[in-house]
Amino acid sequence: MEFFTSQESLTIVQWMLRAIVGFVFFVILVKLMGQRSLSQVGLLDFVIVLIIGNIIAHPLSDEGLGLEGSMITMSVILILYIIGIYLSLHFRHFRKWFITDPIPLIENGMINNRNMKRARISLDELQTELRMKNIEEIQKVALALWEHGGKVSIFLKTEHLPLTAVTFSKPVKPFYFPNTVIKEGTINCKQLHQLGRDEEWILKKLQDTYPNITIKDILLGTVDDKEDLSIFLYNS
Repeated sequence: MEFFTSQESLTIVQWMLRAIVGFVFFVILVKLMGQRSLSQVGLLDFVIVLIIGNIIAHPLSDEGLGLEGSMITMSVILILYIIGIYLSLHFRHFRKWFITDPIPLIENGMINNRNMKRARISLDELQTELRMKNIEEIQKVALALWEHGGKVSIFLKTEHLPLTAVTFSKPVKPFYFPNTVIKEGTINCKQLHQLGRDEEWILKKLQDTYPNITIKDILLGTVDDKEDLSIFLYNS
């Protein structure tokens, strides 16, 4: 396999074999990385794709470089990527380096200009996102959130939502986005503070509603506009 190592010159067939091996190896790496890397390009995914693409490009175009070193390097990068994903799934503080909290861009039909600057998104880009979702007026939007992947989630006010069999005969209620007060066995004190509540309140609410459940058992806990608590357990 002379094409695999560095050579002074390569034949056309050797160049073709090198390209095939490099391509197949790269596809295998992406497959091992999982669908997550394909469905969204977050910070960690972007760094990995950029590095791997740069590593594999040189030996495929330079006959003086062998494939062996590049393949070893990419394998190490893949291991580091998997470790990074594992840490981000199991340690919230580590995850914050790669996944930021959503930023409100529109709230109750009003543009939050300060958050627009935080998200580094222009008014033209925001209007493009609205047009892509067939929304012609900003006043119709109850909430628009800039997500960490660069996408914008948009929720219309209740009166502008299409009628369904469930809502046809019911009175129109104002839009309300549930607040996450418990996440992965930890109380979200920041969110509680925004609601004007404290840790003691949520503990009492949990005891009254779910007396046999502890905070550590809860994967996700949300509070609606009536301050009713809904939870999702780890093993549910």
